[in-house]
Formats: sequence, C-alpha cells, structure tokens
Amino acid sequence: MNDFAVQDVQDVDVAVIGAGQAGLSGAYHLARAGIGHVVLDHAPRPGGAWQFRWPSLTYGKVHGMHALPGMELTGADPLRPSSEVIGEYFAAYEDHFGLRVRRPVDVTAVRDGADGRLLVESRSGNWSARALINATGTWDRPFWPRYPGQELFRGRQLHTANYPGPMEFAGARVIVVGGGTSAVQHLLEIAKVAAETTWVTRRPPVFRDGSFGEEQGRAAVALVEERVRQGLPPRSVVSVTGLPLNEAVRGGLESGVLARRPMFDHLTGTGAAWPDGSRVEADVILWATGFRPAIDHLAPLRLREPGGGIRLDGTRAVRDERIHLVGYGPSASTIGANRAGGAAAREIHRLLTRTGAEVR
Repeated sequence: MNDFAVQDVQDVDVAVIGAGQAGLSGAYHLARAGIGHVVLDHAPRPGGAWQFRWPSLTYGKVHGMHALPGMELTGADPLRPSSEVIGEYFAAYEDHFGLRVRRPVDVTAVRDGADGRLLVESRSGNWSARALINATGTWDRPFWPRYPGQELFRGRQLHTANYPGPMEFAGARVIVVGGGTSAVQHLLEIAKVAAETTWVTRRPPVFRDGSFGEEQGRAAVALVEERVRQGLPPRSVVSVTGLPLNEAVRGGLESGVLARRPMFDHLTGTGAAWPDGSRVEADVILWATGFRPAIDHLAPLRLREPGGGIRLDGTRAVRDERIHLVGYGPSASTIGANRAGGAAAREIHRLLTRTGAEVR
C-alpha cells in the first residue's frame, strides 16, 4: 500500500524515478547537496531489479556488484540468493540515509508542466518538478526478437526476465538464445538437469581471458558512450567487454555445453530449423536476448534522436537540460551508476542555482 496521501500535484525540486542502484545514488547525492527531492519506485519493495532475479543466481555469481556511495556491503554470504542479499542491502541503505522512497508508484508520463517545470504523472499522484533524474533501468523491457514460425512452436517460450531457475527444465530439451552472460549462466545450470541443451547466438561469442582492469573498463565504457553521444540506442557495457573465461565457463566449453550454433532460420511446431536443413527438436526456448531502456514514460518530452536513442552530454539530455538519465548506456554498470548519480546531482544543482530556484 502507498504510505502517502494522493494529491492533485505536489511541488518538488527534483523527481527521481527508480530506486535501483542509479536512483539511490542520485538521491544520496541530492540529499548531500541539500536539494529537495522525491524518489518514486514502481517495485513493491527495496532492491531494484535485483529483487526479481532467479533464486539460483547467488550473490557469489553476481557480475561486479559495486557498493552504493557512503555505505559498503560487507559480510554477505556468497551462497545466498542475490535478490535477498541486495534487497536487504538496499533497504538498509534507504533507512540509514533517510531516503523515503515512495512505492509502489508507476510513473506513466513526464511532460512539460507550468512555469517551465516538469509534470510527473502516475496513478498514485502527480508531481511538479524543476528537474528529473530518470533511473528506470531496463528490467521492465525484456527484448523478444521475432523469427518466422515463432507462433507455431508448441513448446514453452520464456525470457530471462521470467527465468525460474534450472529445476523447471529437468528432463527437457532446451534451446537457449543469446550471447551474453545470462545465456551462459542459464546454460551451465540447465545442462545439469535437462535432457539436452542447444546454444544459439547471432554472432560468435567472444571470451575474455585474463584480468580486466581500469584501462580496459574505460575503453569499454567509451565505446558505449560514443553511441549515446551520437543519439543511437545504447549497447550494454558487458556487450563490448566479452564473456569472462572463468573456471565454470572453461568447463562448459570443454564439455560441449557451450558449443555455440549460429542463429536458426525459423521455428517449427517442435523446434528450430537452419538454412542448411538441419533441425533441433525442443520442448523449451529460453530467450536470453537482453533488455531495452524503460523510457516510454519520457515520450511526451520528445527526447529521442533520429537514430532512436537519447543523446546525452554526461548524464544530461541534450534536448532538455532538466532531464538526466542515469543507469543508461555508459552508466548502466553498478559503478557507472554510482558516478552518474553524483554527476547528475551536481549538474542539477548548477541548473537550479542558475535559474534562480531556491535549493531546498
């Protein structure tokens, strides 16, 4: 239940949409700068997208979780589900810094309001803000590619967003589609209980051996950043770093579980078919095909470029200086989200000061 009274329009300096890593970082830095704000989160409880991760994704398997600013995550059991560990950490963080997140609030639109302000609309109330930090991530927009015959397949189709863990695939023939970290994790789990697994990707996977230091990290972020500067839809940082060649992945390559096949041509009622006439029968197709930014609520502001993305200067939308996107493109990693939250708060402070707004 909401813990606040619904009013017609509530005034605030800054609205933060989303209470995952990027949103909490932004709220923390706004609070430190003395800027009045509200945090709106559509999830039922703390934890951001982490609360929806599958139970078998334990904290020890998490790919590079970075602590939120001002409070370390220590003593976590690597064998506990990441959804529990990170959910509890986010809840403690909100409580420790007094970040009164309003939830569940499902923001439906952000549009121009009166007197140069932004109107943030939801079914739980409306807010009038001078600036906005959008931190809605990607989890709510799973990407389902379309292939001929998809509607004919009589088995089960599901996406990583709905992955229940490996045991539901016991004894099944499973095709996993996708070349990212999630696809590899799914395959290594499912292969232990499934009758048969097949890995399908559009491009040959690239495995990264050796250490991945700051220099490599900066180079990867720069590639994603350049797309955002051009107004193109962002690629994830992970997509340009390659897949880490750890012990589990080496084992999967040696056993043949990670023997990749090229993308199929079409689906049939009972499986997949390739241009050379080969076929694979399947009971389940698991689409580990990634996510897209959840930014449809920003459509009234017309921020998109002809290339389909939102062009940013740092975290600021080039088309509207009131809007900052964090956890988008180059700041989609956990450490990038932390830095972006601080950068957005600093830019907003300058904007409010320059436009004569009283910072509260």
